[in-house]
Amino acid sequence: MPGIPVTPEITPSAVLFDLDGTLIDTAPDFIRCLNQLRRDNGLEALPAAHIRRSVSNGARAMIQVGFGLEPEHPGYLEKHSAFLDLYEAGVAVETTLFPGMNDILLELEARRIPWGIVTNKPVRFAKPLVAALGLEQRCATLICPDHVEQRKPHPEALYLACTQIGVRPEDAIYIGDHLRDIEAGKNAGMKTIAVRYGYIEEPEAVDLWQADLIADTVSDLAKLLQ
Repeated sequence: MPGIPVTPEITPSAVLFDLDGTLIDTAPDFIRCLNQLRRDNGLEALPAAHIRRSVSNGARAMIQVGFGLEPEHPGYLEKHSAFLDLYEAGVAVETTLFPGMNDILLELEARRIPWGIVTNKPVRFAKPLVAALGLEQRCATLICPDHVEQRKPHPEALYLACTQIGVRPEDAIYIGDHLRDIEAGKNAGMKTIAVRYGYIEEPEAVDLWQADLIADTVSDLAKLLQ
């Protein structure tokens, strides 16, 4: 689905971003931690590209990719806990905003359009990460699973974000790199933008998500939000 510019008639009252793979590139730290855990267990490091595409699915996916373990496996919890400890100790060692993303945020701020973050990342990781990147005082809201009863794709987190910012969901845009993000936005009655530059396992599948708009690059996203 080709992207089209957001016209003045549908200029958003607020813009909400998913975190990992949409606003910031957390993959380097996920890759670093998983390969450290593999080395700690006498295994060789995996290629970064092999790990990167699963980052949006969190720690559970990391343990599946790194060790082939499902949650019901007796050794899963130990590996999962060890991975989270490594990650918590260094959430922003190599993580950065995607190149060009800060320009988008500056443009939104210059236009006085509030922006926020709605993520499935637990607050114990998301809050220090956002702070380390200097975004804590800039974003109008940070909503994590800890703040709601139901995770995305349920719209509860997006409703809460809009309430905190003071806008109607139908006047806001939600941007994400996973099907659950687009489903959550649509469930909340928001405009949605799917970004293909994130951690997409099947890039061609994005066309089937029924997002209102698609951005292949951060530059494309900037044009859509002009």
